[in-house]
Amino acid sequence: MLSKKEWPLCPVATTVELIGNKWKLLILRDLLSGTKRFGELRKSVSGISQKVLTDNLRSLEEDGLVVRTVYAEVPPRVEYKLSDLGNTLRPIMNVMGEWGTSYQIRYGKKDVE
Repeated sequence: MLSKKEWPLCPVATTVELIGNKWKLLILRDLLSGTKRFGELRKSVSGISQKVLTDNLRSLEEDGLVVRTVYAEVPPRVEYKLSDLGNTLRPIMNVMGEWGTSYQIRYGKKDVE
């Protein structure tokens, strides 16, 4: 987690610092639909390695955007979900999805349905 001294002056830069890599955005996208186990996230985030997924989940947890719950079972079960703070990103993610769909349609990347 960044300390207040390390935060960029620009609020947009702060947001980018927290969620601005490809993997974090895709992890957050998948957690919008609810709680997921590690294996579910690994399957749904195409192309991500186990190490990169672990590193990004830890970072999102440190920044307070994701909650990790470990259940004392054999084998151990670990689940991830958006925190209350992470849920505040929902409107941003929805608008990004809408914008991406519009772009794909406009520039012939996606068939109009």
